[in-house]
Amino acid sequence: MKLILTEKPSVAKNIADALNIKTKKEGYFEGNGYIITWAFGHLLELYDAKDYDPKMTKWRMEYFPFIPQKFQYKVKTDPKNKEKEDFGAKKQLEIIQQLMNRPDVEMIISACDYDREGQLIGDTIIYNLKTNKPVYRMLQNEWTKEEVLKGLKQLKPNTEMRPLLDAGISRQWADWVIGINLTSVATLKYQKGSGSALNIGRVLLPTLKIIYDRDKEIEQFKPEDYFKLEASFQTQNGEVYKGTYHVNGEEKFKNRDELENIQKALANHQAQIIEKTVEKKREYPPYLFNLTNLQGYITSKYKGWTSDKVLKVAQSLYEKKYITYPRTASVVLEESLVDKAMKVLQIVKKGLPYEGEIVFAKKKRVFDNSKVESHSAIIPTYVKPARLSNDEKIVYEAIKNRFLMQFMPVAEHEETKIVTKVNEIKGEFISKGRVQIVEGWRKVEQIESKDMILPNVTLHELVTIMDHELTSYVTKPPKHHTEKTLLKVMETCGKGKEEELEESDEMMATILSGFSIGTPATRAETIKKLKSIGYITTKNKYLICTELGKRIVETFPIKELFDLEFTGRLEKTLSDIEKQKFQRERFLQFIFDFTKRAVYTIQQDEDVILNEVEKKKKTFEVVGKCPVCGHAVIEGKKGFGCSNWKNGCKFVIWKNDKFLASMKKKPTKTMVKQLLRDGNVLLKGLTSKKGNKFDAMLRYEKNPEEEYFSWKMEFSNNVERGK
Repeated sequence: MKLILTEKPSVAKNIADALNIKTKKEGYFEGNGYIITWAFGHLLELYDAKDYDPKMTKWRMEYFPFIPQKFQYKVKTDPKNKEKEDFGAKKQLEIIQQLMNRPDVEMIISACDYDREGQLIGDTIIYNLKTNKPVYRMLQNEWTKEEVLKGLKQLKPNTEMRPLLDAGISRQWADWVIGINLTSVATLKYQKGSGSALNIGRVLLPTLKIIYDRDKEIEQFKPEDYFKLEASFQTQNGEVYKGTYHVNGEEKFKNRDELENIQKALANHQAQIIEKTVEKKREYPPYLFNLTNLQGYITSKYKGWTSDKVLKVAQSLYEKKYITYPRTASVVLEESLVDKAMKVLQIVKKGLPYEGEIVFAKKKRVFDNSKVESHSAIIPTYVKPARLSNDEKIVYEAIKNRFLMQFMPVAEHEETKIVTKVNEIKGEFISKGRVQIVEGWRKVEQIESKDMILPNVTLHELVTIMDHELTSYVTKPPKHHTEKTLLKVMETCGKGKEEELEESDEMMATILSGFSIGTPATRAETIKKLKSIGYITTKNKYLICTELGKRIVETFPIKELFDLEFTGRLEKTLSDIEKQKFQRERFLQFIFDFTKRAVYTIQQDEDVILNEVEKKKKTFEVVGKCPVCGHAVIEGKKGFGCSNWKNGCKFVIWKNDKFLASMKKKPTKTMVKQLLRDGNVLLKGLTSKKGNKFDAMLRYEKNPEEEYFSWKMEFSNNVERGK
């Protein structure tokens, strides 16, 4: 038997389907010589500081820096109660261990995601549970049946993946050491009150600084006036066109008087066409999506989307076998994928109105090994979705359309330039026209082109000056960052253009070098965390520093953590560890030394309060009187319960009540209020087991022999049960 460990249950199901395994047991599938089990992401996490030393339960400045002699792992904690182990994680780990120890299991195959984090998840589970059995690695870019079967024939010894694990461990341990130490001492030093912490992180702070710098740029911006001069000319055929006044290529002028003098001179002079050029230009489609570009595209096009949401939806599509691996930095495909891409294209183009224009070709712009780092760009798979949610449809269609564009005709347009000279006046008037000749790939997303048609004139033709206008403008400040522009700065460590998808070879080289803030997989989480901890906020689609965020940037003394170059070098080093160009031990020693110096700097810093935490008393809304003891029934997180519970009253209506859930209903505040007031409540739109809708009167009654309550359903003449 071969035991396969996946990162999530959905992936285990994909492998089981590919192997035609129907038998599902508790925590695993089994059949045809394979056992397939799963994790739920990280089942194990690093020890907390207090797990190494009980005194670390309380933060005291003299306890830091704290760096463990040996890093250890434990079952991940319950997200709702940090003092307890997560029950589901513990149970699944026990199942995995039992399966690993089965005498008939001869080898273990890690099929976790093919990236730094996936390697870490699989290896921490397998090696912490200890095994002498050989471990192999399954490296997948998609979970279609064809690819799963191919992957199982191309297993690699897991020892070959050691550099990837080293990079994952280095990232995890470095973030733990920096986060635990600097968050703790910063909170002790700069915060008054308890209940929350001043979060300090390797990726958090430089990202915050990017937003802060843009806010400052806007705040310090001083608007300036500038002017333009435009004239209308009439050809000998009576056609009119406009031109903008230029001198040495410049059309914006700070001196209004200069343009007013030109304006006066226009009245007595004739104009002549001194230059006319017509140039055909080819427009190539934008490159295939990597994760950053996909997030930027979706968040800028659709309201209410965040980069975190885009990643979650893309991950769901990947696990459902509809797209390839989404956490990629590449915008091209490996050359080995030519045949696969051709097969996918034949499937996804069927039935499209422009199907006949879609022609497969092996293009360097699409297939190029030199521009792929670990994973190829995101494309659809040959599995066509039968049904998608609205969110999934938005992301899937974007990926599919971008793929289709690559094999459509190149778009073409014609650019016309007319230069009109007015006798004895310095400078000239320039007119530009544009006509779309071939729509090509622009048809895929129905991208409209704005044509600007100029009259058909000849060189040296004399034209008449019909009118002229001097207009004034004011320079505008840069815009606040959006998630799209922020992601681009993070991806390129500030070396990229923000407002457009930069497609130069130099930009691709920057992205693929690993010199960045975070990784494609972590940037969305960083932005989400900055919002949740109150360092940034959103206004419409813009990201803006809060007052706390500003104080952190201006006061926190470890300036390296705000430096894009410093953080970019750390990320580059992690990338180099993956490529065996740098040693894990050297990187970690640098991090430990940096952390010790940073802690000392904070300890010696002057006392300043950056944040004051006010304790807010919890207020509970009373929804009615308890039918058991007469005390108030209040709404809590998990249910509507008696406020006298400390003295033993057990009356509660759970928000996830199973009886109501079986009829696709949840208790609401309005419903509970009516129930407590009247003793019963009419619920409309209940769903029977067969899917029919019905209404019923419900009572919530105490069982005579027990202390617990249960639901009773009544039907009157006007209320009929769904059959």
